Amino acid sequence: MMLLLKTQTVLPGFKLTLGLSMLTLSLMVLMPFAMLVATVAGMGWADFVQQIVEPRTLAAVWLTLKTSFFAMLANVVFGTLVAWVLVRYRFWGKGLVNALVDLPFALPTAVTGVALATLYAPNGWIGRWLEPFGIKVAFTPLGIWVALVVVSLPFIVRAVQPVLEELPAEYEEAAVSLGAGRFTVFRRVLLPEILPALITGAGMAFARATGEYGSVIFIAGNIPMESEILPLIIAGKFELFDVKGASAVALFMLGISFVILFILNILQWRLAKRKR
Repeated sequence: MMLLLKTQTVLPGFKLTLGLSMLTLSLMVLMPFAMLVATVAGMGWADFVQQIVEPRTLAAVWLTLKTSFFAMLANVVFGTLVAWVLVRYRFWGKGLVNALVDLPFALPTAVTGVALATLYAPNGWIGRWLEPFGIKVAFTPLGIWVALVVVSLPFIVRAVQPVLEELPAEYEEAAVSLGAGRFTVFRRVLLPEILPALITGAGMAFARATGEYGSVIFIAGNIPMESEILPLIIAGKFELFDVKGASAVALFMLGISFVILFILNILQWRLAKRKR
């Protein structure tokens, strides 16, 4: 015999708040995705595959996934370092640095893209010093990576920072007093504690990077088969009134992102369960 267990709570209005939450989730998230699937379903399987296997589309998909993945890896390292410095050290201007972390959230993405393109252009403040060494950032895949690192950095920092704030520094001091080196302290004391949050932040950073548009188009150069990202392919199809083609490419990218995020969530859940 099955027993239906109801979670007891002292807060009133459970059914009402649950209903409003599900309604909001359906209207804001599920319905747009359902319409996307319905649009693609009217194409037929052959037309859907034909839209995906175009060489230009495949090149954009590979470039988007590759640069997003490497941007995520870079932010896992540097975002953790930034969170560590903000939590463990006191220095002049700490509040300003903490505010600067959220700057990519506040700025319009187009402003970020223009600033990066101006900075890393061959005649820019940084680009002019890299040009003699043959290093080109603007209008190359490297520029796309730089833009994605900038816009996705806050996700890692803000995911790891609260965990480090709750972790007493005495744990690290005790490990050092017992003879552990710095790398051992990080690997045996810090990493197990921050890993679930780090995976969560990495997943959000990757999702943001794969869908980034405004900050990338100005620095990418948008050269087909070389520095053209997938969101630009989708926008181009919409401009040509190819709604079904744009929907097909968007659904394909959505599927890839969902699989990657699902894997990351499974890892995060297992780590959290093992920690408990």
